[in-house]
Amino acid sequence: MKEKRGWFDKKENLIFFLRIFYGSLVGLLVIDFFISKHPDFSFDGAPNFFAAYGFISCVMLVLVAKVLRMLLIRDEDYYDR
Repeated sequence: MKEKRGWFDKKENLIFFLRIFYGSLVGLLVIDFFISKHPDFSFDGAPNFFAAYGFISCVMLVLVAKVLRMLLIRDEDYYDR
């Protein structure tokens, strides 16, 4: 039986999707320069502040999770004992 191929299995479709995705990200970053903001603090009025804040928060979350994994890891047979 022939396996059904999905839309992302074709390399040209994946490249097309990634170009649209990254283009929309760049577009949103450019649009942020032209939107008027009403900041509560001086630093959150900076261009693309929330994009940088989200990225840094995500990276920090991954790093903290790696440290916690080292602290909380159990042996493979922990529940079998």
